[in-house]
Amino acid sequence: MNNMESNKEQAVSFLKLVSSGLVEEAYSKYVSPEFRHHNPYFPGNIEALKEGMEDSAVKSPDKILQVHQAIEENNLVMVHSHIKQSPEDIGSAVVHIFRFEKEQIVELWDVGQAVPEDSQNENGMF
Repeated sequence: MNNMESNKEQAVSFLKLVSSGLVEEAYSKYVSPEFRHHNPYFPGNIEALKEGMEDSAVKSPDKILQVHQAIEENNLVMVHSHIKQSPEDIGSAVVHIFRFEKEQIVELWDVGQAVPEDSQNENGMF
């Protein structure tokens, strides 16, 4: 818990730590013991998602996270990012939604969409 950071700053810091492979530090610093998540590829408990993130860090040590927007409203923070598993990867657009209680992350939703190689939209995904 870091009383000097806003929830938005904590959410972005959490994602930066996780994407750089510092999963244990991210969890110990920002995540509540009551944490739950809604990622459909893992059981909904804290341990399952943490292990998945640790596995991802091993498989993709050169992961790149570029945060494009972060919005805070009450106890919710939404972070819109471009995540690439390696520098060569075209990546995905991902939105993480965090719910905070007592300055800790207690709930997490994430939705993602692969960046298409060819898009008809001249504005791009970011």
